[in-house]
Amino acid sequence: MLISYETPVANLAVKNNKQSTKEQRGPDRTKYDMRDKAYRICRDYLNGAWKTIGPDTMVLKQISGGLSNFLYYCALPPGTKIKRKEPSKVLLRMYGDIHGERALDSLVTDSVIFALLSERKLGPRLYGIFPGGRLEEFIPARPLKTCELSDPHLSGMIAEKLATIHSLNVPLIKEPTWLWDTLNKWISNLDAVLVTGLKNPDSIYYAEKIESFNLKEELSWLKNYLSLVGSPVVFCHNDFQEGNILYRESAKTRENQIVIIDFEYCSYNYRGFDLANHFCEWTVNNSYGKGSGFLFTPEDQASPEQKLHFLRSYIHTFKEEMGLNDEEIFKQNGKLAVTLSENFLLKEIETFTLGSHFFWGLWGVISSSSKIPFGYWDYALTRLNAYFDLKSRLLESSTPLCIRT
Repeated sequence: MLISYETPVANLAVKNNKQSTKEQRGPDRTKYDMRDKAYRICRDYLNGAWKTIGPDTMVLKQISGGLSNFLYYCALPPGTKIKRKEPSKVLLRMYGDIHGERALDSLVTDSVIFALLSERKLGPRLYGIFPGGRLEEFIPARPLKTCELSDPHLSGMIAEKLATIHSLNVPLIKEPTWLWDTLNKWISNLDAVLVTGLKNPDSIYYAEKIESFNLKEELSWLKNYLSLVGSPVVFCHNDFQEGNILYRESAKTRENQIVIIDFEYCSYNYRGFDLANHFCEWTVNNSYGKGSGFLFTPEDQASPEQKLHFLRSYIHTFKEEMGLNDEEIFKQNGKLAVTLSENFLLKEIETFTLGSHFFWGLWGVISSSSKIPFGYWDYALTRLNAYFDLKSRLLESSTPLCIRT
């Protein structure tokens, strides 16, 4: 049974919000409301020792999180005796309100995926689901920094996790509809967002530039171009960036050192999108903390050698998860043999980098009305400029497109 907790999450201030909590509702009132709400959720879903404490004694800390969620650390006060193996500390995730109301089907899908990956030990444990959020296992780990994605040791482990995700058989639609459905939905709202942006002196420069790109026509071109690649459709994370990859330094086994989180964008999608998107994240620091809140450093893009290091771990793990060996691959499925070749994957990544830049560029435009302090307009233009720069290079290159086999 789902219990309603009525405090509007969208009204809560995040840590570095430019608009202070005091300006919104008054600091004491807002903090008390959140504490009371968090306590009731933990009490009702976790029971045990959580029913013996009150909201004033529960440990509550807001922690850093993504751009679309509010994250809170909730814990029993020190010395509290556990009764039924209930967790002594949890992560409370409250969904933000960036694109309006979360559709029920998206919420259900997100929860199913989270529960499934939790059971397969690819993500945190799930303790509760409720309208507006969920309770998760609190993992004493830290998100990776952008610069750590290129660390050879970490990169190999990250590749193994992504390959495992790509090998999963998940009870979702197997067609790659999510990418194009999402982009078409955003495109349908683009004109209205641009009109608003053109009226604001802080965003008019960005809105004018983006309006000149004619993104509706560009989306049609991109869909046709990427269809020529022949990228396999697999279960994808779709947001495989440093903030969603946790590192546990104290883990006893290599397998447990890396934990993947935030599955809200998961779907069946083109493998090339997930791979290319991850390598794009090598160049985007999403928690820069200065200026627009991000830093784009294209000079940090992965070299061919770094990509190959990643891909060799990826290919090895994918074959293991799928129970494949080289002889069987070549005998039974010629297309599979091609798509698991290093050269194919390298070209696939290069081409689908267009998809990543376009997707997150458009995301930035549509997210520009968010109350979360982040330079969405600047981010959108940065990613779209990168898209058009790469498009020009690809079309001028003598290297042939990786044609569908």
